[in-house]
Amino acid sequence: MKSAIILFPGTNREQDMRAALRQSSGVDPYLVFHRETEVPEVDLIVIPGGFAHGDYLRCGAMAAHSPVMRDVIAKAKRGVLVLGVCNGFQVLTETGLLPGALMRNADLKFVCRNVDLRVETSQSIFTSGLTEGQVMNVPVAHHDGNYFADEATLDRLEGEGRVAFRYCATDGAVDGTGNPNGSARNIAGIFNETKTVLGLMPHPEDAVEAIQGGTDGRGLFDGIVRALS
Repeated sequence: MKSAIILFPGTNREQDMRAALRQSSGVDPYLVFHRETEVPEVDLIVIPGGFAHGDYLRCGAMAAHSPVMRDVIAKAKRGVLVLGVCNGFQVLTETGLLPGALMRNADLKFVCRNVDLRVETSQSIFTSGLTEGQVMNVPVAHHDGNYFADEATLDRLEGEGRVAFRYCATDGAVDGTGNPNGSARNIAGIFNETKTVLGLMPHPEDAVEAIQGGTDGRGLFDGIVRALS
């Protein structure tokens, strides 16, 4: 599987993502700077976490207009897989590739800790290596991770099976106790209409080796590689 990671000024999780992709695929991803106008022909494009352009103006808003994003959007519309994590999720909503917005956390504080996620579907290339109802423990690190969309959009996401992950309690209960940021309906990650674009706030790339405190994130990357091989 060939992959590419997009870099903006302020990106800081590219090496974590690079290591996770290399571990699962055995192939080193391309690193593509935001001023480039084309992304190499790959199976997966990743927009990693960080603070693109310092998160000035609005998280992801400036990055969404970087030259490279024109080609990312074009390739996404062609069906190339695109994964956005944390700041990458924010960028994807700013481009319109995913609906909704990421607002300030409900308590207006930066949150950096492990959270539990419930896998809502295994019916996608991204989640094919996971089991519906599975609980994953992975880190979050964000100040603007509060997912918001109007009720009609939320209902559509639910009805079309486009909620990928929800924040949950350790036992898998989705009762709000595991929600670190106030996201609507405890949503932690969503798909586009064809499930070829995934955005999520938590960092599965930082839970792929025991030295990181857990390996629950590895199943996501291993599953993508198997699905595309």
